[in-house]
Amino acid sequence: MDLTISRLGNARIVSPLKKASDLAGRPYRFTPDDMRVVYDASVRPGEKKGPESEMSFEKAGARELIYFDPSKLKAGIVTCGGLCPGINNVIRSLVMVLHYNYGVKNIFGFRYGYEGLVAEAGHPAVDLSPEVVDGIHHDGGSFLGSSRGEQDPAVIVDTLERMGISLFFTIGGDGTLRGAQRIYDEIMNRGLKIAVICVPKTIDNDILLVERTFGFETAFSIAQQVIRAAHTEAVGYPNGIGLVRLMGRNSGYIAATAAVAEADVNCVLIPEVPFSMDGERGLISWLLKRLQRRSHAVIVVAEGAGQEVLGGGDRGKDASGNVKLGDIGLFLKKAIAEGLDKAGVKHNLKYIDPSYIIRSAPANPNDSMFCSNLAQNAIHAGVSGRTGMVVGLWHNMFTHVPIREAVSKTKVIDPDGDLWRTVLQSTGQPSRMA
Repeated sequence: MDLTISRLGNARIVSPLKKASDLAGRPYRFTPDDMRVVYDASVRPGEKKGPESEMSFEKAGARELIYFDPSKLKAGIVTCGGLCPGINNVIRSLVMVLHYNYGVKNIFGFRYGYEGLVAEAGHPAVDLSPEVVDGIHHDGGSFLGSSRGEQDPAVIVDTLERMGISLFFTIGGDGTLRGAQRIYDEIMNRGLKIAVICVPKTIDNDILLVERTFGFETAFSIAQQVIRAAHTEAVGYPNGIGLVRLMGRNSGYIAATAAVAEADVNCVLIPEVPFSMDGERGLISWLLKRLQRRSHAVIVVAEGAGQEVLGGGDRGKDASGNVKLGDIGLFLKKAIAEGLDKAGVKHNLKYIDPSYIIRSAPANPNDSMFCSNLAQNAIHAGVSGRTGMVVGLWHNMFTHVPIREAVSKTKVIDPDGDLWRTVLQSTGQPSRMA
């Protein structure tokens, strides 16, 4: 992987942060340009390590010299894709830090995702100021709205150029990042001095080279409460079953993490680990043994799990370019009931899908703080002239990640890794159900 971060030019302007700190008599601790965060932090004395051990990220943080003159700078903010806890926190933090710390007075918000940068869509830009964003962090959803679907990057860059925007922040997941990469490429092809900085937003936590995305912690915290309700329902009836469907299109991080956090889960099904319904190792066989032994069961399934058992062939793609999924939750609800009826086992099954409740919730305190830190580091990177990058987290330190590498593939759970091993030990489920 090439972790080099592009820059628009040499930074020669003294940061307003230094001027403010000098006036206060307390020096600001800036991040040197050569400060790095190693990719692989594990060490075994005397072991010869592979090329990955030599990789490192730029460390995020404020620079003493910046590229853009804040007094002349215009910034734009857009939010795209599905809703997620913390979006408003990021928007507000971007506006507050740009305005108060860097003195940027021209900040525009684009409504309804990338569609808001297309004139024909008819969504006027919003002038953002501290007064406009006051209190929005208390609410879920997106103050600017969102949308899915690809827009012409040439048209988007036309809008940025026409409005004189030199610093463009995109808030979104993998689809948003892929769109940002196309916008960045168009900007580079035209030789324009516009920085593109991404703040990674996805409940699924599936962005490569980013340990954690905002909204993820709030998501699995709410999912934990849902699982607790499913367990209460399950133990309240003979052969009670609580079935919870959680988000996770390609990665089962929410299902796995919530199951470990709420240790009453007996089986977790994720996209990374195939399973079958029938046969000696299948889900129905396991469930029959579980009910015979304990008289109840709690099953958590990620939305992308078990697509191989659904059948149905090609379902096409959605507006974001993702393969459309079959509904594994409703499928399991029906298949489990039929399997137990066939075995002559009376049961009581409760099915819960809290997806949109989770997506629309406001961020919890820890996520709120994380959102603020992401926004601050996004601004520090942008004003220094960096571009084509995502603000990441690695070894609990904020980093700069090239967009092209972040979207090169999806981050998934390693079936032989620590997280999945923890799930197996917590649930007691067999390592194979196929």
